[in-house]
Amino acid sequence: MLKRALVVWFGLLVLAIANAGVREALITPSMGASAGHVISTITLCAAILLLSWLTIGWIRPRWSGDAWAIGGLWFGLTVAFEFLAGHYLFGNPWSRLLEDYNVFRGRVWVLVLLTTALAPFLCARARGLIPSPDETRHHQG
Repeated sequence: MLKRALVVWFGLLVLAIANAGVREALITPSMGASAGHVISTITLCAAILLLSWLTIGWIRPRWSGDAWAIGGLWFGLTVAFEFLAGHYLFGNPWSRLLEDYNVFRGRVWVLVLLTTALAPFLCARARGLIPSPDETRHHQG
């Protein structure tokens, strides 16, 4: 299950890079950096949910703990990639990387991380792959 989740995370990475390319090439030049950031965040969140929805059956979490573990894995890998690749590969200073977390300046990147962490659980539950708490109690009682 975790190997499949890792494969899907690499798909998420490709989506994120493509999303950033579209933002820089099309959205930011026509709408400005702030609007580009918000629009890009929303489209990436939608892409994360869509890919999660399409692949969660293949990943096959058996219970809610599995789905939360997948979300934690994706979250951790995303943060690690953002900071490590952002700094060491792309040369961004740490202060620049931390700017994306300042919601008081309109930076909504944290929504991507939240979506990344929650998507496996939400999609698995919505697709009926893991039981709801009501179903679990009903079967136990």
